[in-house]
Amino acid sequence: MSREFEKATRRQMMRAGLAAVGGIVAVSSSASAEDKIAQAQVQYQETPKDGNKCSTCVNFQPPNACKIVAGTINPNGWCIAFAPKQQSNG
Repeated sequence: MSREFEKATRRQMMRAGLAAVGGIVAVSSSASAEDKIAQAQVQYQETPKDGNKCSTCVNFQPPNACKIVAGTINPNGWCIAFAPKQQSNG
């Protein structure tokens, strides 16, 4: 094989790989409620941990839901997907 052919093949493979990743991201970002993560997978618990609780997480949706975790969510619960809301400096 010539070097040009090898380079073109690598380039084509990279493009194809990036296109596949882009497609996966596009599909996953349009996930429905059925595609949420199971509570057991994120070690969800009904009580706060280290002062962190669902009601102060960016993913919490009042009164008792989460953008990424399935099922009913206790505002005082916690899971490993916890991400604190930004504090405003105002």
